[in-house]
Amino acid sequence: MSITQQYADVAAEVERVCLENGRNPEEVRLVAVSKTVDADRVQDAIDGGAVDFGENRPEQIMEKQARYPRARWHFIGNIQSRRIKDIVPCAHLIHSVFKEDHMRKISAAAESIGKVQDILIEVNVSGELSKGGIEPDQLRDMLRASADLPGVRVCGLMTMAPQGDLELASKCFADLRELKESTDPLCRELGIAPLSELSMGMSEDWRCAIAQGATIVRIGRAIFSDSFAG
Repeated sequence: MSITQQYADVAAEVERVCLENGRNPEEVRLVAVSKTVDADRVQDAIDGGAVDFGENRPEQIMEKQARYPRARWHFIGNIQSRRIKDIVPCAHLIHSVFKEDHMRKISAAAESIGKVQDILIEVNVSGELSKGGIEPDQLRDMLRASADLPGVRVCGLMTMAPQGDLELASKCFADLRELKESTDPLCRELGIAPLSELSMGMSEDWRCAIAQGATIVRIGRAIFSDSFAG
């Protein structure tokens, strides 16, 4: 099956799962994670209706954003300080911010080009040592720090759930949703917009994520792999 058809099928399935869970499909954004494919294959997904793409390496987001500037490019990978200046001009949304120092450098890079960079704070809800992200009890400090940075706008939270256990994944997603909701009073106190985005759910567990309130699902293999079944 072609990438064009696979994207269209995944998009239709996302819409169906939203409706099954009483969600408005327009409130859930499908990010096609194109980090494993070359730029030529991005066009195939665009032909299927894709608008949002996810990359985890600076050189890839730079190349693909230059080639497809009308798409929305999301940076979902580990952030290196020295590459922030390359990421910011290309990124519609940066998902993986969990260091205050990086947030400050993102703000400075964005200000230098007249931009306010939308970001998500990555939270390690599961507590797995192999995963990045702040601890949940550190979120308030990150939000306070962001309020002093004119070049960034925190739009929401991101997490990655443990693989292979959908029940545990669902709990992680529910915990992230509750954490987001708990920040409303602080956001009002700080004079910043309430958090609206929840980036959670990948090819194996995105259905659970939608059921728990995801507004962004990041799907790669189900769109770009010839052999994925999930």
